[in-house]
Amino acid sequence: MRGLVNMKSTLLLNVNIPWFIKLSTDILFRGVSPRFLCLKTDSSNAELKKENNILVKNLADMGVDVTMARKRQPGVLKRQITNEDGLKKFLLDKGANKETIANIISRYPRAIIRSHQSLQERWEIWRGILMTDKKIVTILQRSPESFFRSGNNANMQKNITLFCSLGLTSEDLGNMLIRVPRVFSSTLELNKQMIGLLNEIYIALGGENPDKFIKRIISKNAFILLRSSKQVKANIQYLQSSFVLSDQELLILLHGEGADVLDLSHEYLKKTLANVKEKLFFHGCTETEVNALVLKYLRILYTSPQKLNDKIDLLLQANININQIMKTPRVLTSRSIESLSSRIAELEKLGYDFGIHGIRILLLSKQCFGAKLEKLQCTL
Repeated sequence: MRGLVNMKSTLLLNVNIPWFIKLSTDILFRGVSPRFLCLKTDSSNAELKKENNILVKNLADMGVDVTMARKRQPGVLKRQITNEDGLKKFLLDKGANKETIANIISRYPRAIIRSHQSLQERWEIWRGILMTDKKIVTILQRSPESFFRSGNNANMQKNITLFCSLGLTSEDLGNMLIRVPRVFSSTLELNKQMIGLLNEIYIALGGENPDKFIKRIISKNAFILLRSSKQVKANIQYLQSSFVLSDQELLILLHGEGADVLDLSHEYLKKTLANVKEKLFFHGCTETEVNALVLKYLRILYTSPQKLNDKIDLLLQANININQIMKTPRVLTSRSIESLSSRIAELEKLGYDFGIHGIRILLLSKQCFGAKLEKLQCTL
């Protein structure tokens, strides 16, 4: 027994003590550490989900619609570092009032994450196009995303240089800034790719002035720059084959109304054209008549099948014949079905005869339509 005790003591004395402590520690914590780490991670996630209360209060004090901001870009309200006070001062110096600034942040909360340097650089780029601070503020009121969407000012400047080289004017660029701001945050290579495709298509169709053609297409429908080359090619080929157009006829179409529909998805384009033909064939129109209508007014292909069918049915129920619709296709796109229904009801109360007086009255602006109704009340 004494020998065994001595042996045990000797073994313990010969053990590498640091290794023994490490082994003991590993054994001790191995079972609980995963649970400990899990609790820590859960705690971090819970923390990440919390809004920055100081930021929320500050925005509310500025007049920002926090509910709208939370709905549009909730992640911004969780940030710990923002520049709302700097943004406010910057825009005040540029001529915006407090209400405008609050509205901008409400609609596009990410505006508060841009640094002063980024804001100043972006403003100088825009001023080179729009010339005055007042014009820029006006655009921000209508479309804050166009200014604040991207922070890559160098890329934006390269894209502007590219568009200017195509002959696009300051007015063209201003319209693009409002309507298609993502074009300026796309990579330069991506925009060049689409421009190269348009150039190839034009040359292949026998065109002699590609720069003028490209400028025409982009100034008329800059959304095409956001589409894939495959989609645009497919749409052009589909238009040519569906209407049996020669290369020259196709070029004329693309110079005109054709540019409007090139950015539609290919499947949607096929679906809407098939529906237009089916609906109008059903009401006695010939293929020649339908093709002539669509080529004259290609924007009809933007209207979804259901909406188009509902509008045609509504007009026919009001004793408007199909020939009148064919001669005035804008009636199918310029007004919502609710607006058309309301106008038809008001005119019917006055005994208005569409067969005698025509249907162009349905296209009038709200103000002009109201004035026309007053005159009709005195004459009908």
